[in-house]
Amino acid sequence: MSSIHENKTYLVTGGTTGIGAATVAHLAEAGATIIATGRSPETLEAAKQVAPPNVEFIASDAGDLEAITALANHIQVAYGKIDGAFINAGIAPFAPLETWTETQFDNLFNINVKGPYFLAQKLVPLLNEGGALVFNTSVVHEVGMGNAAAYGGSKGALRSIVRSLSVELAELGIRVNAVAPGPISTPIYGKLGMDEAQLDGFASHMMSRVPLKRFGAGEDIARATAFLLSSDAAFINGEELAIDGGLINNVG
Repeated sequence: MSSIHENKTYLVTGGTTGIGAATVAHLAEAGATIIATGRSPETLEAAKQVAPPNVEFIASDAGDLEAITALANHIQVAYGKIDGAFINAGIAPFAPLETWTETQFDNLFNINVKGPYFLAQKLVPLLNEGGALVFNTSVVHEVGMGNAAAYGGSKGALRSIVRSLSVELAELGIRVNAVAPGPISTPIYGKLGMDEAQLDGFASHMMSRVPLKRFGAGEDIARATAFLLSSDAAFINGEELAIDGGLINNVG
């Protein structure tokens, strides 16, 4: 039985670890050709060592507009057109209001908002008819969380972009949606700026708020993303699919 993703080509940004890596693996196993990006030389090299032949890993900084332009140019030359993209790369620094600097704030919004916006701009001419863009937002912009004002703000901005682009690009036959992960077990939790005790407390607190009483896995997001990229989701546009074990329905 053939897969709906066979003979399709997708871009996955931030594809070397966590949710991105799970999505690359899921789509590649389904028969798609994948262009995956990463910024860390170490994780890129590790991913290349185990990549199947239908996956190309390339270095690209999600917050750098020159790198974004170079990525789009590479796709155009090497692949011509693609069928969709999972715009996933992002950072999640959690820190109190008083500790933030302008440089940190600008870096966050460069990677989480400006980069995704301009990547979408560059990708639109490269998308086949019926193409799809899926952005990675977060339930954090819905639930409110201490030390997450800047991060939640960046993801709220991205959610707004999804709404607007879903209308703007519909006339081109391009669908735009988002996946909004809740607490997912990925390496990004080690990059929140917390020590081990704080991370343990954060994990326990999140677990207590999730009705399913567990963290999700990268594969949970990968399956939802693959669905939104596919023609099975042909009449879904402008939506944000929360994959959070019921967290946003239990915020009282």
